[in-house]
Amino acid sequence: MGDKTSIPLAAVVAALGIPVPMISGRSLGHTGGTLDKLEAIPGYQVEISEQDFIKQVKKDHLAIIGATGNIAPADKKIYALRDVTDTVDSIPLIAGSIMSKKIASGTDALVIDVKTGAGAFMKTLEDSKALARALVDIGKGVGMQFMALITDMNQPLGNVIGNSLEIEESIDLLKGNGPADLEKLIVTIGGYMAVMGDKAKTTAEGQKMCEEVIHNGQALASFEAMVRDQGGDPNVVNDPNGVLPQAKYQIQLPAKTSGVIAKADNQLDYSVGIVLNKKIGDKVESGEPLLTIYSNREEIDDIKKLLYDNIEVADTAKVPELIYTTIE
Repeated sequence: MGDKTSIPLAAVVAALGIPVPMISGRSLGHTGGTLDKLEAIPGYQVEISEQDFIKQVKKDHLAIIGATGNIAPADKKIYALRDVTDTVDSIPLIAGSIMSKKIASGTDALVIDVKTGAGAFMKTLEDSKALARALVDIGKGVGMQFMALITDMNQPLGNVIGNSLEIEESIDLLKGNGPADLEKLIVTIGGYMAVMGDKAKTTAEGQKMCEEVIHNGQALASFEAMVRDQGGDPNVVNDPNGVLPQAKYQIQLPAKTSGVIAKADNQLDYSVGIVLNKKIGDKVESGEPLLTIYSNREEIDDIKKLLYDNIEVADTAKVPELIYTTIE
């Protein structure tokens, strides 16, 4: 699922005056979850009472929390069991886990970003469409306005990987300085949400509104208010490097040959941070840094091997589409 988009997208939509009550999950498998990223902000509380959750959504139009024992309690147990037993990917289990939290939060309109490709739960477009259809059918079955986008995850979205780095990237985006692919996806999804929230008549109008709140500071203000009201340090907005945990070492990974980046899988190690210097379709010279590794240990030969195994340099490359299709 498109968890990297969740944090900045929620702030953008909230800035339009649309309530965003979000109940999110933790890491499952190799991907860092929304809650894991937010907990990189010192003091941020992902578990608050139902009363405080409702109060905050009314005040800020935004709250991102984890499922408590009173919200989808069965899912919390099943989710933990799936993680430790490495359960095979099951569309009914995945769809049930996602939708139980969305329904419990009281959401009446939802756009979901379903990933496809090497770094996604669903590796093929066919499987991703099947998951999206299951989600849409459940949502519409309980009376929601609901649609799903199928988007690419054959390479990381944006330019960074890792909890602290992704919070910093979200803040950069909300200041109007984010990666083009991440902003495009957020503006696209936000446009649909603006229509569902009766703030825009067309998706094009909604997308323009999303661009405006990103570049005029309103979306950043929404994020800062949420962080403050959930106990986090609001100084993270103006000084992310001074507030967020920082890795001890920054180590570059040089290209072994010259050519074009043909593969940059998402099967990476989330115990470290990574800043991508090159993405699929970019030219690279031998010895030029492919990426920078942020680590708390200096000896990282195992991580370098994993990264080299998942990056391919070739003579040519096809740049993957960002958005494949929509399911309604």
